[in-house]
Amino acid sequence: MARLRLDALDRKIIAELQINSRLSVQDLAHRIGLSASPCARRIRMLEEAGVITGYAAIIDQTKVGLPISVFVSVKLERQREDELDRFSQAVARWPEVVDCYLMTGQRDYLLRIVVRDLPAYERFLKDKLTRLDGVASIESSFALGQVKRSSALPIAAVPEED
Repeated sequence: MARLRLDALDRKIIAELQINSRLSVQDLAHRIGLSASPCARRIRMLEEAGVITGYAAIIDQTKVGLPISVFVSVKLERQREDELDRFSQAVARWPEVVDCYLMTGQRDYLLRIVVRDLPAYERFLKDKLTRLDGVASIESSFALGQVKRSSALPIAAVPEED
């Protein structure tokens, strides 16, 4: 899919919404130097084009009782399309999996799992991940602490197109 051409105003809108998606259209328009109506149109265009895919609250996982983050590397027995699809569909149903990436290299998938405690992670492994057909190996790494977390993309680093 072709990348959407973003002008300076689109970039400003995206940058501001990444910082605070609860801004009113009027406040956002004022911050970027545009009137409310064209600002609202641009937001709608960015949403319709799939650039803005949603708005969400960022939750502190520790404060809601899910302090453990586990990064799990998974290798499948075979990398056939049907097996990749089956794994991806299963993982999409598991609420403990908050991120899942198809990878290159030694492992096929990298997952980020959040759980309440070690027994909860053990249950996740025994009841879900190890029961999935086609899984050859699983390697878990526990996060000791979070150094940085951001959902904001470095929009300023993307060169403008002519």
